[in-house]
Amino acid sequence: MRIELEKRPDVSKLYAFVSPLLALVLTLVFGAIMFAMLGKDPAEALDAFFVEPLLEVWSLHELAIKAAPLILIAVGLAVCYRSNNWNIGAEGQFTIGAITGSYLPIVFYDWHSPLVLPLMLILGALGGALFAAIPALLKAHFNTNEILTSLMLVYIAQLFLDWLIRGAWRDPKGFNFPVSRDFAPEAVLPAIWEESGRAHWAFIFAIIAAIGVWFMLRYTLKGFEIVVLGQSERAGRFAGFSSKKMIWFSFLFSGALAGLAGIAEVSGSIGHLQPAISPGYGFTAIIVAFLGRLNPLGIIASGLVLALTYLGGEAAQLSLGVSDKVTRVFQGLLLFFVLSCDTLIYYKIRIVWARLRGGAA
Repeated sequence: MRIELEKRPDVSKLYAFVSPLLALVLTLVFGAIMFAMLGKDPAEALDAFFVEPLLEVWSLHELAIKAAPLILIAVGLAVCYRSNNWNIGAEGQFTIGAITGSYLPIVFYDWHSPLVLPLMLILGALGGALFAAIPALLKAHFNTNEILTSLMLVYIAQLFLDWLIRGAWRDPKGFNFPVSRDFAPEAVLPAIWEESGRAHWAFIFAIIAAIGVWFMLRYTLKGFEIVVLGQSERAGRFAGFSSKKMIWFSFLFSGALAGLAGIAEVSGSIGHLQPAISPGYGFTAIIVAFLGRLNPLGIIASGLVLALTYLGGEAAQLSLGVSDKVTRVFQGLLLFFVLSCDTLIYYKIRIVWARLRGGAA
């Protein structure tokens, strides 16, 4: 006996639409079971995780802060994935973007100018794009597996950041703590509405990026090229599109948005460089992209949902005393159920009873 997956001739549009919602419900059900096994009241735990963070204005600002990098990175990843290029290294591109964007406020600390912040954002995007160019080069010209190369580069980026902060970029007045100088006021991303919270302009950048990419995919020739090459490289070649150029475009575009997210996070939320600048935004953005069905507008909604898991996880640590790993478990469950539901929409399970040949051995 063996179990096979057989492709369905027709895919239900209704099931494809409700699949993310079903995955979310299943995540809540299994999350409640997990809390019960931890000895916590499931209703109280889910309320602390998913409801309480939405009841205060200041916590909505925090939600926007955590959603901004997820949406920015996931929109870039959606372009990559829809063109059939699998960039798994957004976490590294996020880190390198934060480093290159921080060059001005750390190395030229005494330079005070209104140009500092725009140049920081440009440098951050350039740094992320150049770092993403490495797996693009290796795939386009040496046919390497971009999943492995982009993933391995994440560790290089994180170790490089750690080396900088503990060495050349350590704050000389920081009492030997591994942090850089605090950024000057003109190097800090301003708040959107300072009177009620500290959400900054990275969220506006994320919404603009999502709408811009949605427009590109829906109404431009480049968007048509991305979709055609993603569905069939052979058909794309007949239409005159180059798969090599698409590898470069998708990786550089994705890396630039991840780098912009990195410097926006450091400039707007942290205010200096430190060894840990991300709770795993680059990896969580993969879940955001798939939960949003690789649609930039859907990614805005899924980015807010995943941001809520970060915010709720922090609230649950304080009110329930659970580990911060609970957040990762929720995110893992959500990705598992999204992929499982998608698989069952496109394929049906078939049990094959193999006949015995030649009698017993």
